[in-house]
Amino acid sequence: MPPAAATSSAIPTGAASSAPASSSVSFRVNSPNVRYGDDHIESDYIYHNSAVSVNADGSMTVEPTQTRYQFKTSTNVPSRTGLMLVGWGGNNGSTVTASILANKHNISWNTKSGVQQPNYFGSVMMASTVKLGTRADDPTKDVYIPMNKVVPIANPNDFVIGGWDISSLNLAESMRRAEVLDYDLQRQLYDEMAQLKPLPSIYYPDYIAANQSDRADNALPGNDKQAHLEQIRRDIREFKASNGLDSVIILWTANTERFSSIIPGVNDTADNLLNAIATSHDEVAPSTVFAVASVLEGVPFINGSPQNTFVPGAIELAERHDVFIGGDDFKSGQTKLKSVLVDFLVNAGIKPLSIASYNHLGNNDGKNLNAPQQFRSKEISKSNVVDDMVAANDILYKPGEHPDHCIVIKYIPAVGDSKRALDEYYSEIFMGGRSTISVYNTCEDSLLASPLIIDLALLTELMTRIKYRVVPTGAVDGAAGEYKSFNSVLSILSYMLKAPLVTPGTPVVNALAKQRAALENIMRALVGLPPQNDMMLEHKATY
Repeated sequence: MPPAAATSSAIPTGAASSAPASSSVSFRVNSPNVRYGDDHIESDYIYHNSAVSVNADGSMTVEPTQTRYQFKTSTNVPSRTGLMLVGWGGNNGSTVTASILANKHNISWNTKSGVQQPNYFGSVMMASTVKLGTRADDPTKDVYIPMNKVVPIANPNDFVIGGWDISSLNLAESMRRAEVLDYDLQRQLYDEMAQLKPLPSIYYPDYIAANQSDRADNALPGNDKQAHLEQIRRDIREFKASNGLDSVIILWTANTERFSSIIPGVNDTADNLLNAIATSHDEVAPSTVFAVASVLEGVPFINGSPQNTFVPGAIELAERHDVFIGGDDFKSGQTKLKSVLVDFLVNAGIKPLSIASYNHLGNNDGKNLNAPQQFRSKEISKSNVVDDMVAANDILYKPGEHPDHCIVIKYIPAVGDSKRALDEYYSEIFMGGRSTISVYNTCEDSLLASPLIIDLALLTELMTRIKYRVVPTGAVDGAAGEYKSFNSVLSILSYMLKAPLVTPGTPVVNALAKQRAALENIMRALVGLPPQNDMMLEHKATY
């Protein structure tokens, strides 16, 4: 029998919704480089770059380059997309589920400040805009559209949600335990949420803090990792079939695990990893078993926690099966701000000498991170966020030089999900001077992370509908070859993640503005529009 408890129904026809679907083309580009079919958009796009050669004497030669891409984006947005969450009963899982239901049914609720309407604030896809261009009749006025109108995307209100958790609580009780949402909203959602119950999940005590054992009453039995892999695969198939889904996306929002050791012969290649699962090797994490199960089922898998789920063998397996993966670690508060401030300082010619980051929180994430091995995973993901920005300025930093960077996380139960973050940026300025910037930031942890889950799912679904091919210089269209999918590792998701996973051998970008620009400009390329450069030459060099 299919796991009916692990499902929530889509919006009934005609029901109210606070976020209209973006399932049709909202504008048309009038260009010979863009073609609209019944179910797709095709665009010709010239990608401009610069190739720099460093000569023997240290001088440089720069050669502008261009590559012709052809993109084909399906406009057939799935009417029923499944979102399966590992850690469904946690603070993030229960909050995002309740919030989607509130938006789906247009439920308002009373707060001490008045009546609150549901929204998708905090979601870059659902609540941000992009500049489309300037008014043809008045070039002094810019035209902005929602990001979800650039190309057709799914509506989160139509997500069918399910998943796994080591805790057996239904989603109503999980929501109550999380203490994130206002009581009046919880009251209105309780009965519907109570019908949702997580499937049994994988629990290997060595991978998460010992203080989580009291929640682990819904674990798959035994220690046979191959059996666990096969069960997760069955769960995915049954969830998709029983709910009549067009596609499924799986996302890890469960506890932070300890790092897995990378061991030659164990997890360094796809075949070795599959064998390690078959022999139940100790260094195969629950999140890696879920990732492998997803890949083998042809389902994208996104890791929202900081551990190294995607060991080399897992990445190779995803590439072998041409399945999308992405990670790592939701970027919601302190780290997102850090990726803005350090970028600002370095680009202003100011040299950060030290960055001290402290935060405390009282939710179950904080409780789990109280254990040294789990904290180490989080420390690693938070520490690397400034690397590319520092490396970009050799005037400020000599080779190998780096700001002192300290990260502290403490568990303070009293503050619950309301995380406190304190940061100090100590920098060298003009003529040996010193500058200190101190920031105090109060973050509602799950209310910031939940929109990221939605964004990650929406973008991943979109990427499954995009194909591209490269046209060789001088070649006619027929010589371009077959269309294919983007690389399996979805670095386009970097804006939402602390430690962006990239294709091995390619650069990691952490600067938030660059990540946002890449996301926006790739979407513009899909409809044949040039990148947004903000030069505004029409106002600076009038023609």
